[in-house]
This record gives sequence, C-alpha cells and structure tokens, in this order.
Amino acid sequence: MIPPRFDVTPDQIDRVVAVFYGAIRRHEVLGPVFAGHVTDWPAHEAKIAAFWRNAILYERSYDGNPMRVHVQAGDVRADHFPIWLALFDETLRRTLPPDPARAWSALAHRIGAGLRMGVEATRIRRDAPPVLR
Repeated sequence: MIPPRFDVTPDQIDRVVAVFYGAIRRHEVLGPVFAGHVTDWPAHEAKIAAFWRNAILYERSYDGNPMRVHVQAGDVRADHFPIWLALFDETLRRTLPPDPARAWSALAHRIGAGLRMGVEATRIRRDAPPVLR
C-alpha cells in the first residue's frame, strides 16, 4: 500500500470539496462557467472528491480525464485558473490544519498549472510562437 502524499482524511477531502464548490457557485466569474456545465452538483462533487482521494491517498476510485474536460468545455480560459486556485487556497486555509493545507495547495497549483497550459495551448493560433510560462 502506498502511503498518502500528506496527512489528510477522506472526510477532510469531502469537506474541502463541498466548501470549495459552495464558493464556486457564489463566485461572479467562475459560478456561471461551472453552472453551464454542472447539472448535478452532488455527483460532480463526488467525482472531484474521488479525483483528490486518488491524487492524495492513491485510492483508485477516480475515472476521468481532467485535461480533456477543461479543454472541451470551450469556455474555460487560462485566466480562470488563478481565480480558481485563490478560492481553493482560501478553502484549504479555512478547513484544514496548516501543514496539510500547504501540501494540498502545492499539489493543486501543480495540477492547475498543467491544466492552464493545456487550455491555453488549445486556444493559440498554430502559427503563433509557443507560450513559455
């Protein structure tokens, strides 16, 4: 059995996801983007909690492709990710002890950077120079 990346419980993951998506639904920029794609919030939250349990606890309960989902959405922009990460960091600070909050934030920022680059790459002209950030 692989040890978790850091000390967090499945219940804490569920709580972070629930608090975060409550903030997302109220957010003036991200709320409408998510509302255009999520029709069943409990199912979405369960899927995202499974994603995080896989990423942190190495459970194998998540089946999905986050990059494809974000790219195919069509209205997810690269500039949404800093907003998403700021809300997520605030949620982590409010719901977890400092050490797991910092560790989870670092993981979320790595994942968010990859998703942002993927979304950005699909939106640039093919004859344009690459964006190297």
